[in-house]
Amino acid sequence: MIEQDTLRLLRECDAGVRMGVASIDDVLPYVKSEDLRARLNRSRERHERLQSEIEQALTRFGEDGKAPNAFARGMSMVKTKMEITVSPSDATIASLMTDGCGMGVKSLNKYLNEYEAADESAKDVAKKLIQLEKQLIDEIRDFL
Repeated sequence: MIEQDTLRLLRECDAGVRMGVASIDDVLPYVKSEDLRARLNRSRERHERLQSEIEQALTRFGEDGKAPNAFARGMSMVKTKMEITVSPSDATIASLMTDGCGMGVKSLNKYLNEYEAADESAKDVAKKLIQLEKQLIDEIRDFL
């Protein structure tokens, strides 16, 4: 049970971190402020470092990662394009990103509860990702 929960939690973290990187990539072309761009790029780099850590953990188990849910990813892209088209501003981008981070934090906490038998290293990875999401919210709050 421990190994199954560990793998499931790591896979969900992998999907979450990939979704975070993809979401940042989706909005970067529309960012006007160099300050916001720099903050998003720093967050992207932190997400990519954690993604590498997750991939290494999964490899130790002989497992592959998990792509984000295709439906959720598609809906995210559509919402991003639509909202940026209607209101092409850094405030819109900050709002989209903080909403996405909030959903990520909620999902990750749900998975921490659901996969409670996961080993502590996997739980630590999930907690790191939660902290990355909260940190991004704090860093872009000024643009709302």
